[in-house]
Amino acid sequence: MSTSITHKLVKGTAWLSLARLLVNALSVLSTFVLARLLAPADFGLVALGTTMMLVVTEVTELSLAQALVRHAQPTRQHFDTAWTLNALRGTLLGAAFAAAAWPAARLYGDERLVGIMLALGASIFLSGLTNPRRVLLTRELIFWQECVLTVGQRLAGVIASLAVAWITQSYWALVIGIVVTQAANVAISYMVLPYLPRPRLAHARELLSFSVWVSAVQLVNTLNWRFDALFVGKFLGSTALGHYSMGSTLAAIPTRETTSPLRQTFFPAFSAMQDELPRLAAAYQRAQAVVTAVALPAGVGAALVADPLIRLVMGEKWVPAIFIVQALAAVYALQTLGSSVDALGMARGQTRLLFVRSLQMLLVRVPVIVGAMLLWGLPGLVAARVFTGLLATGVNMVLVRRLIGVGLAAQLGVNRRALFSAAAMVAVALGVSQLFPHTMAPHLLALEVACVGAAAMLGYCAATALQWHAAHRPPGPEQELNRLLHKLWNKARPRPA
Repeated sequence: MSTSITHKLVKGTAWLSLARLLVNALSVLSTFVLARLLAPADFGLVALGTTMMLVVTEVTELSLAQALVRHAQPTRQHFDTAWTLNALRGTLLGAAFAAAAWPAARLYGDERLVGIMLALGASIFLSGLTNPRRVLLTRELIFWQECVLTVGQRLAGVIASLAVAWITQSYWALVIGIVVTQAANVAISYMVLPYLPRPRLAHARELLSFSVWVSAVQLVNTLNWRFDALFVGKFLGSTALGHYSMGSTLAAIPTRETTSPLRQTFFPAFSAMQDELPRLAAAYQRAQAVVTAVALPAGVGAALVADPLIRLVMGEKWVPAIFIVQALAAVYALQTLGSSVDALGMARGQTRLLFVRSLQMLLVRVPVIVGAMLLWGLPGLVAARVFTGLLATGVNMVLVRRLIGVGLAAQLGVNRRALFSAAAMVAVALGVSQLFPHTMAPHLLALEVACVGAAAMLGYCAATALQWHAAHRPPGPEQELNRLLHKLWNKARPRPA
């Protein structure tokens, strides 16, 4: 990886990390406050609407942004074409989604879905108006403006949600937050990157020729990861769906928010070296090792403190979500062992392979998850998700071997220290947690969260450091962190007079 690209990736990761830190803080704050103000059934009801919205929007996603990123020299006409295609899609899809509100309400037996889906239809329409020039930031590895966009839209949505929840204590707080977030996204995108769109379709075929397989992958992935909520809402009810959607959301936050700043840089970086296979393979191994080293302590650590944390900040009504967070947070972290394969496949132009992979997993996940849910309810569903999540990790690692020739043993090898360290942090944290009684006393729950969390992180860091030194300090995430700490120390230490 050239020095200029490496420098841009480091700066980009720093900006995206800042954005993710702020967005994560806002998301967690709003989630906990809304969980206190609203009932699980409110979250379940809105989750039905948002799941249907996400299914139809992601299934019909044109993936034009990826096509523009990979295009050698996109012109003004390419951006106009992308805007026109997205605007047409948003208009037609928003209208169709709104028209489906009444049939959906009859299907689920809840007339409140009508208003929710009408509002979400407006959000779909707004999404089609987003500034297509935003992809220039990704192409040029310039991410400070992406930070402004991400934080600005999230802040607007959080303020709107909390204000409506405080005044009405109604599920409408969640819906209005979604619509305001989308409106802010559109407005800020044009403020940061001024652009006056001109409707045209001159390059439609060219853009769609690349994105067709990416869109197919998106379609199958959406069905893979969204269908379960629709079944839970239909067969287990809105309260169970509220617990499930909240648990799944909280479980995803640690891994997603700690690794997204890194993973967002992978596609443009891998694309820059797509024709140099040895260099690409080495870059992938280094990148994947860093992602796993960050994801495991975040995801596994969240699982370890989930019980006292949820009882402390969300209350007894959310206790059924605890086991969901514990199971899924750990699995999400382990899945990062092969999660960068999508960026790798797109960079290599092998989007058809990604589609086949996703289709195979869909054919496995649907019967396993639905069958387990019908037989054993919510616990069965969560157990099935753990099983299929681990299976998907193995499939992704096999696909990496096919794309760049790196074997499974080599992929596990660069992550072995992180895996052993995660096992050590689990052992240390479970030992510390046994010192605390089962209680709802806020001060004891807060103390347990602090002590178990600190013990887990210390256990992970100590195990990592010991393994690294025992292996004579080989290249890897530890080396990069060591260099960063030395640079920070050299800048921070007092200079002699």
